[in-house]
Amino acid sequence: MAEQTSSAVFSSSLPKTPSRGRTLVVLGTGGTIAGEAASADDDLSYRSAALPVAALLGALAPPAGWAVESEQIAQLDSKDMDFATWRRLALGLADHLARDAVGAAIVTHGSDTLEETAYWLARALAPRKPVVLTAAMRPATSAHADGPQNLRDAATVATAADARGVVVVVAGRVHSAFDVRKVHPRRDDAFASGDAGPLGRVAGDRLRMERAWPDVGGAGALDPARLVDDPLQWPWVEIVSSTAGAGPRAVRALVDAGVDGLVVATTGNGTVHRALEPALVEAAARGCAVLRATRCVAGAIVEPATLAAALPAAGALTPQQARVELVVRLLAERLGRSD
Repeated sequence: MAEQTSSAVFSSSLPKTPSRGRTLVVLGTGGTIAGEAASADDDLSYRSAALPVAALLGALAPPAGWAVESEQIAQLDSKDMDFATWRRLALGLADHLARDAVGAAIVTHGSDTLEETAYWLARALAPRKPVVLTAAMRPATSAHADGPQNLRDAATVATAADARGVVVVVAGRVHSAFDVRKVHPRRDDAFASGDAGPLGRVAGDRLRMERAWPDVGGAGALDPARLVDDPLQWPWVEIVSSTAGAGPRAVRALVDAGVDGLVVATTGNGTVHRALEPALVEAAARGCAVLRATRCVAGAIVEPATLAAALPAAGALTPQQARVELVVRLLAERLGRSD
């Protein structure tokens, strides 16, 4: 279960709610934040997921009155994130958040698939208690490591009195799991929230909210205890792109092979190449779930009436998040049918 408990405290300017427990659980999954290089000057040639999460906690003193526990859920480069790890993470969070003593959780994660895992947790669990994902763009051994500050900022957000839902905290910005996307491969501020903008910002130990916390009014879509590790038992969902010269062959081959869902990364406002669109409509008619998600970095699809019925849009979700959305929907349908 928990690997480490710390009773160290520091002063915090944020009020605390009396209705939540005062234990902050930090779950580690690896990533650059746990990376290690041969030299403190090397920020590129490092080994991701080298350090255990307990080793990262030296940079984190818990806010006043809070204790910290940690658990290693996985140890991987997030480019290699898989369904089995998502299942373990959802199970671990569900178990910890069900404890009265636990008031919030932090997940340390790699940046590459952070937007996917954040959306997965928001849709699968929809936790009322705050779950804060954080990452780093430089390894823990770097002379200019950004992970320690990101972890401290994550703790500031997680222990805020009114915090709730799944959010991402990187480079002093707080992003909703429903809006966040990685927009740069190397910068410290590699994440943005599209047109929605960040939820808030952290400076020192102070949190300034700029819009409301994520809506967590409903229950999570899934019971993680009913999920399985075998990826072949999860829905098969792929992303195809509408590009210059796009054609129907990839879509038809995937449908013939038994794909369960397709996300089309569209041009502009949800538009699809005229040679690709009929194959997608045909796929939907054959029972394949299809969503359109714009490949534009910001903005949401305002559905063209000609496509909305057969090929529904995913709003402001990135193609990667839309794929997670289809996985969650199809899992919920499967589990519902097995009741």
